[in-house]
Amino acid sequence: MKNFKMRIGEHWSDAKSGQRFESLNPYTGKHWASLPRGGAEDVDAAVRAAHHAFKHGPWSQMTATQRGLLLHKVGDAIAAHAEELADLEVRDNGKLKAEMLKQMRYLPHWFYYYGGLADKIQGDVTPFDKPGIFHYTTFEPLGVVATIAPWNSPLLLAVWKIAPALAAGNTVVVKPSEFSSASTVLFAQLCEEAGLPPGVVNVVTGFGPEVGEPLVKHPLVARIAFTGSESGGRRVYENAAADFKRVSLELGGKSANIVFEDADLDDALKGVVTGIFSATGQSCMAGSRLLVHASIHDAFVERLVTFMQDVKLGDPLEATTQMGPVSTQPQLEKTLQYIQIAKDEGARCVLGGQRSKRPGTEHGLFVEPTIFVDVNNDMRIAREEVFGPVLAVIKFDTDEEAIAIANDSPYGLAAGVWTRDLKRALEVPKRLEAGSVWVNAYRLVSYLAPFGGFKSSGIGRENGIRAVYEYLESKSVFINPTPGVENPFVLG
Repeated sequence: MKNFKMRIGEHWSDAKSGQRFESLNPYTGKHWASLPRGGAEDVDAAVRAAHHAFKHGPWSQMTATQRGLLLHKVGDAIAAHAEELADLEVRDNGKLKAEMLKQMRYLPHWFYYYGGLADKIQGDVTPFDKPGIFHYTTFEPLGVVATIAPWNSPLLLAVWKIAPALAAGNTVVVKPSEFSSASTVLFAQLCEEAGLPPGVVNVVTGFGPEVGEPLVKHPLVARIAFTGSESGGRRVYENAAADFKRVSLELGGKSANIVFEDADLDDALKGVVTGIFSATGQSCMAGSRLLVHASIHDAFVERLVTFMQDVKLGDPLEATTQMGPVSTQPQLEKTLQYIQIAKDEGARCVLGGQRSKRPGTEHGLFVEPTIFVDVNNDMRIAREEVFGPVLAVIKFDTDEEAIAIANDSPYGLAAGVWTRDLKRALEVPKRLEAGSVWVNAYRLVSYLAPFGGFKSSGIGRENGIRAVYEYLESKSVFINPTPGVENPFVLG
């Protein structure tokens, strides 16, 4: 059993209550790590440490260039420990080592990008409309940012928030998921080793009601950046509204992956598999609704089933494993429940549809890759987020019908389009109600590309240049160089 502590200010701490909780390895079915079960007192200590660092610590005295150089060092530290970070995440959430290692090796670029951007944030001098008045704008950090990350890609999705927040000059308190906290704790250690002053990055581990809610409600927290479920986001939004805190929410999805009749079917097959099964369906952007043109529907589904029926389930640390377990016991139960709901509603299961009984998977949280056909868009399997390896296939006849089905969803996070037709490739994305649309690709993300959702998929955008402005306050400064002289254009 590996024991971890929280990072609060300059200290590595246990919970004030002395309580701890354990993290389950979803492949072995055994607990492998112990972490402090934080509470409101720990949250208060962390927020106050972050507030002190923002107001009075060396972080507040640094130039933007100095902050940026430190962020580069954080990126270097992550790069040097990518393998260790990936191993921690695999043990926590059961995702494939290949995917987690790729994420960890890509992660430093967020700190290189936003570190370079730190001293490029500029205000403006305005050609003002009132004679004799000099006006300019500037941008200032907000203060303490609360970052709440999910269990599926815990460090990646935390860094999407942390890197721009720090580049803007804020300090952060991170609440990782209780199911996958280990990599975030190591990240805090790497921040310390890279030279970030105490209190700039704080980590409080524990459960939502005991850590997340007090963090969102804390009066010294200026902004909340949350990734998680729609219900969790709603609670965050409601609690933050009491103090008018700024909020960004990256929530769920029921993304449509649309295969038109003229698509390269080999590429589309790979894209569909990548979109839903490579992360065991545990991705907010998962292409969990597959829309296939009627003329190729049966042949494409047959190819898909043939491809997936021999996929190797097993130890996610092994290079030959192609799909890992579901990450948590509640998620396993939810996935199996939705499979039964789909069967009860009349969808036809052509692959999987049960918990895995394969040798080597008996102790873990494995669900067979599952494909349903004869699905209509009114079924719950097509409207509600499963967050597991379950694909709902829907047939369509025309472009108009495909677009209508794709948009007929409470969510609007992502979509995929597979076509060789250039006009269709340009026109269909315009009409899809989704924050990200991939054409002849799926699940591509970058520090350069804004990410977020329409409708119930969230509020705000992460990544790209504009994300840093989510963590800044704009200020207008008016200077009258000749005080005492009456100016008839001044209001008030």
